[in-house]
Amino acid sequence: MAKTLIHHINIVNEGEKFAGYVLINNDLIEEVGRGNPDMTLFPSTTEKVDGQGCWLFPGAIDDQVHFREPGLTQKGEIYTEAKAAIAGGITSFMEMPNTKPSAVTIDLLEEKYSRAAECSLANYSFYMGTTNNNLSEVLRVDASKVCGVKIFLGSSTGDMLVDNPNALEGIFKECKQIIALHCEDDAMIKQNLEKAKLQFGQHISFEQHPIIRSEEACYRSSSLAVERAEKYGTRIHVLHISTARELSLFRNDISLKEKKITAEACIHHLWFTDADYAEKGPWIKWNPAVKTLADRTAIRAAVLDNRIDVIATDHAPHTYNEKNGDYLNCPSGGPLVQHALPAMLDLFHQGVFSLQEIVYKMCHAPAELFRIAKRGYIKPGYFADLVLVNPTGGIRVEKNNLLYKCAWSPFEGHQFKTKIDKTWVNGNLVYDQGHFNEEIKGQRLLFEA
Repeated sequence: MAKTLIHHINIVNEGEKFAGYVLINNDLIEEVGRGNPDMTLFPSTTEKVDGQGCWLFPGAIDDQVHFREPGLTQKGEIYTEAKAAIAGGITSFMEMPNTKPSAVTIDLLEEKYSRAAECSLANYSFYMGTTNNNLSEVLRVDASKVCGVKIFLGSSTGDMLVDNPNALEGIFKECKQIIALHCEDDAMIKQNLEKAKLQFGQHISFEQHPIIRSEEACYRSSSLAVERAEKYGTRIHVLHISTARELSLFRNDISLKEKKITAEACIHHLWFTDADYAEKGPWIKWNPAVKTLADRTAIRAAVLDNRIDVIATDHAPHTYNEKNGDYLNCPSGGPLVQHALPAMLDLFHQGVFSLQEIVYKMCHAPAELFRIAKRGYIKPGYFADLVLVNPTGGIRVEKNNLLYKCAWSPFEGHQFKTKIDKTWVNGNLVYDQGHFNEEIKGQRLLFEA
């Protein structure tokens, strides 16, 4: 591979935005410079990319996706969803274990890695799943090669609810790797659903979703998880925070590297509110539910003050026909990886977040939190995972420009202000203005002690 010089760009990295250039050598960043490079110093064999004043970001790292392979490939595949992620500026993903079969043994987990090596354009890692009786298998996980362990404390797609108190105590006590948690109190949700059925029969509106999957159900589960983690000194990462009340569980008076208890916000909880159910209905039905404007405002504030550590998608596609139904038959989840970064950049244009804050929460912080080796920053010696963003060339989301296998988006009809122009993965220009180079696949993420 020849060297590549990306110049005439505005680099957003490590709290700064500055005019500069980046030199790629094979799969690594060789040089990061300020101002305009002396072009005579670079031989003719160096490929030169004029960024035309666009923003250059580190590739985003999504710590929570559901790509549905194996067993649920009518919804999505590693190949299709990773491709959509690349077009959205996400160069690395961490995928959840609730597939069919669920990734709850080392052998099943490694089958997913083998499949990704064959087809994923993005870099990849996969969580080890937990059950009420697989602790011995969980403890066999090599923490240098697997991003973490996942516990479902609330029911979602698949059958992976861990509700045995003894099993939970064992996992929290003995697991030394980071544990990612879906926190909702299942018994409370079932009670709320039965109340809704008594009141509305089979005709429950989508506006009832945040009442059924309530604030109290989220807080009760999250607070118990934090209590267990504090008891055993466990590293936990609470996913998709959806309520203002939960934010009291998280600290911002210590650095991310010091934290053992961390939290994530997702795009949909930063963008939508319960007022959107009237128009969007099934297309914004997620678990945990999108809640009130006050909740969204508080979550945004917690991102800014570092009670929430990272921003992710919880990309979880279902087919159009599965989603396009009544409340009781509509599964929760939706596709987001292609539009997560453009959505966050719209929030930049609205004055909610700065570019530097977006890069920190979507690139730097995931790399720090999961201790990912040599990714998440624009630094010499780091892998050249880079995203060139056109700050003014946004496009309207239409079915004909969607890359998800499910072929729908909660953002359909929305005009984003920015667009992803180019994406490099390990120094390879994989995405270029709508065109893909699929010759070289992504790499397995590695993790430092």
